[in-house]
Amino acid sequence: MQVELAMKQMKADTKYTIVLGLLKAVARLPLSVLYILSDLAYYPTYYIIRYRRETVRHNLELVFGTEDRGKILQTEKKFYRHLCDCVVETVKLLHISDAEIDRRVEVINGNLVDEIIRSGHSVVLFLGHYGNWEWVQAIIHHFNEPLVGGQIYKHLHNEMMDRVMLKIRSRFGLECIPQEKAVRRLIGIERGGQKFVIGFISDQRPTGGALHHWMDFLGQDTPYLVGGETIGNHTDARFVYLDVRKPSRGHYRMTFCPIVPDQDDSGQFPYTRKFMKMLEQTILSDPAWWLWSHKRWKRKRPANQQK
Repeated sequence: MQVELAMKQMKADTKYTIVLGLLKAVARLPLSVLYILSDLAYYPTYYIIRYRRETVRHNLELVFGTEDRGKILQTEKKFYRHLCDCVVETVKLLHISDAEIDRRVEVINGNLVDEIIRSGHSVVLFLGHYGNWEWVQAIIHHFNEPLVGGQIYKHLHNEMMDRVMLKIRSRFGLECIPQEKAVRRLIGIERGGQKFVIGFISDQRPTGGALHHWMDFLGQDTPYLVGGETIGNHTDARFVYLDVRKPSRGHYRMTFCPIVPDQDDSGQFPYTRKFMKMLEQTILSDPAWWLWSHKRWKRKRPANQQK
């Protein structure tokens, strides 16, 4: 039994080493060349493989209606071109210098995090699947105050790709914290006398039976995740929204914005709902940069939770 397990692990390690080596070789290409590969990949992805095209079209029609077919088609194609860009940009993280990533990622109001850390609080950073969320890790070396930088992640079903993505996501020294260990780890950081800035991508659909909290988002009745605010409340953290924009291909502008709940919001998780409203405005500013291929509105509100 032990021999079989050892052989299985050896095969998995070999496969990982080969795939990672190939991706590192591709990552050595300049982004100008990688974008040519992205352009070439767009056509089979959109026209032949038709990757999740039904989901993307359905989501766009839910939000923007079906009257302006031209706008829907234009946004759809623009989204797929952006998605292909995100793939090559993510691979590029395996071989990109600090100088190049700093030239391509403009950070605005980063001193907000330093001010919060100096005031004795950690930071829960809310963001969405907008722009290239994998490049967000580059913000970590823009802070002057000592802190633990991290991101919450959920394991991929494919073990080999999970290892590859963990390698990519730790490029700038961020700690990748498994979702199931987040509370214990972050409380441990606080008890150890340190402060953290931790990123929560909080626009995905809750899984399983966690469909307890709903709000209007992009005109749809939408369930939302509350883990970020729950952990932030446990650690007396402050809540910040990272507003991501894409002014041009291969360039992103990331602005730190304090989250201030609406005065008339007296319910639970007001910071999360305010984040969702802020993200909504970001998405509507240029819809193509959001992850429309996610089955965001697959579930309906349970009858016992009706408005």
